Amino acid sequence: MDLDLRMAHMNINTMDLEKSDKFYRENLGLKEVRRKEAKDGSYILVYYTDSNDFFELEITWLRDRKEPYDLEDNEIHLCFRTAEYEKALAFHREQGVVVFENEGMGVYFIEDPDGYWIEIAPYRK
Repeated sequence: MDLDLRMAHMNINTMDLEKSDKFYRENLGLKEVRRKEAKDGSYILVYYTDSNDFFELEITWLRDRKEPYDLEDNEIHLCFRTAEYEKALAFHREQGVVVFENEGMGVYFIEDPDGYWIEIAPYRK
């Protein structure tokens, strides 16, 4: 089966778009590439990417959503790789966003304003 399928984006939802925007820009260096707003104001979609412009994170804000999202065991997560793992870990510790360190696996997780976990891992050969 050769369909030439390529991953384009992953969606997560937010209760506070301003907080999420700040988090993803400041803690992961993502940049907004486009935004779509409903004419009636019922939703806003914001697409972010890293310096590779290869894969996008879509963040959705829904005006009428009142209850926080149930993330259950939070097993679904994004992963970012870095060549400067120790520097990234020190920065995220300073920001107070590290929620779990797995020294045995050599990775750690940070948490966004809505409770989504993001794995930070070094490049490995």
